Amino acid sequence: MENNFKMVAKTLFGFEDLLEKELLQLGAQDIKKGVRNVSFVGDKGFMYKANLGLRTAIKILKPIKTFRVVNEQDLYDKVYKMPWENYMKPTGSLAIDATVHSNVFTHSKYIALKTKDAIVDKFRDTTQERPNVDLRFPDLKINVHIDRQQCTISLDTSGESLHRRGYKTATNIAPINEVLAAGLIMLSGWDGQSDFMDPMCGSGTILAEAAMIACNIPPNLMRKEFAFERWQDWDVDLFETIEESLLKKTRDFHHKIIGYDKSPSAVKKAKDNIKNAHLDEFISIQHEDFFKTQKAGDKKLHMVFNPPYGERLDIDMEKFYTNIGDTLKQGYPGTHAWFITSNLDALKFVGLRPSRKIKLFNAKLESRLVKYEMYEGSKKAKYMD
Repeated sequence: MENNFKMVAKTLFGFEDLLEKELLQLGAQDIKKGVRNVSFVGDKGFMYKANLGLRTAIKILKPIKTFRVVNEQDLYDKVYKMPWENYMKPTGSLAIDATVHSNVFTHSKYIALKTKDAIVDKFRDTTQERPNVDLRFPDLKINVHIDRQQCTISLDTSGESLHRRGYKTATNIAPINEVLAAGLIMLSGWDGQSDFMDPMCGSGTILAEAAMIACNIPPNLMRKEFAFERWQDWDVDLFETIEESLLKKTRDFHHKIIGYDKSPSAVKKAKDNIKNAHLDEFISIQHEDFFKTQKAGDKKLHMVFNPPYGERLDIDMEKFYTNIGDTLKQGYPGTHAWFITSNLDALKFVGLRPSRKIKLFNAKLESRLVKYEMYEGSKKAKYMD
């Protein structure tokens, strides 16, 4: 189909398989997995769908030109020749970000500046008018990617990073990124078929993402704007059709999602965020110290959490991680507990052997997502059944 084009969804390290699976389920074509990205093919409606519906994508780029560059002047000349009038008005606004992996080109800010100059000069030379730079709300956001001497110019279809879902008004001292939260829950294999708990819920991000996964609610419905809404070919009717089709695929959820936090201010923030996301019917948040709790009832429990770490919060690591292990052992039989930590030394204080360990990054910190399986009674008894 001639209306189809290539797109690239960017993601976090370790989430490439999840994103590939999500794209497959949404109906993308020609999916190819890279490092921290997955490329695919679709039409304009699918571009809208990917932005609305992907949980593990940070950004969706639409490459419009790839060429070889030997120096900055060469870059300027080739960008200048591109038909920018197809993408924006001479009086519009633009923003450019660049990433470079090259010995020849070493400063991404200079590459962005050179690209901007080429586009502005082209408009000024052909129309006597020039676009302005607007870093916050540009009409066109352009991404320049240089790998050695290969340069790809893409339109950024998303605008602000897709982790900014739009439901969070309040955050805590160390908030978890929404894309990271969604990916952790998906990696943990939670399918909405059991109760779910985040015992250190902070501002409620993991709870909100878990509820949206359980109910198959598109993650980015609450966003104020996507970059493509300012494009010349923006089709609001098509967008609303796509939105409706995604909403028809939501499903019922018959279990509980529970959040604890021992900080009263965190509990208040989490409740506000959950209410903003219109998810309060699925989620209950309580002011509790996890280390003084135990599991209610004997139903299977799925737990995912992001314990505080020493980077930003002052805690006694040895004692804290020992308490995590003790609380899980003594109070939470029949639980699959997953948590992420960047303090790899602290894991030995948990006193339990993880059944899974997955390498990830939380911001720039190398981390592990670990799984502990708490059996009803002893492990030996489980295998005697």
